[in-house]
Amino acid sequence: MGAQPPFWKTKPLAAMTRAEWESLCDGCGRCCLHKLRDEDTGELAWTEVACRLLDGQSCRCRDYANRRAHVPDCVKLTPKRLARIDWLPPSCAYRLVAEGHDLPWWHPLISGRPETVHEAGASVSGRVVAERRAGDLEDHVVEWPGEWPAAAKEERKP
Repeated sequence: MGAQPPFWKTKPLAAMTRAEWESLCDGCGRCCLHKLRDEDTGELAWTEVACRLLDGQSCRCRDYANRRAHVPDCVKLTPKRLARIDWLPPSCAYRLVAEGHDLPWWHPLISGRPETVHEAGASVSGRVVAERRAGDLEDHVVEWPGEWPAAAKEERKP
């Protein structure tokens, strides 16, 4: 008898345990970058400016449990909110699973190693500007956070 399929292939997002839900985050940090929305067109623009709590190397929140105390507008991602959010990067596991896709080779749940998200170039590690040093966000608009990671396009086996 074969192995059971992984939980993200068999469970709807809303039925996942908290541990399963949290494990879907690959640690890329792209969702923690500031985004700008044009008031007239609604068009979204990504910046390379990281939230003040994001560690620019590890791509993890410095105080995840208490993040809303420091950043009140930090979005707590839930299955219900996910359906209304249009700014998650195309490589985001939450978005991929919601759209019926599998996780990429570099996702830690596939590779078994949290470092592969960085090795594949999918994370923001070493590519961000600190919020307090950024100045005007419009000066930091970039396209890469909203695109599939170029270096991660190739298929690899973990």
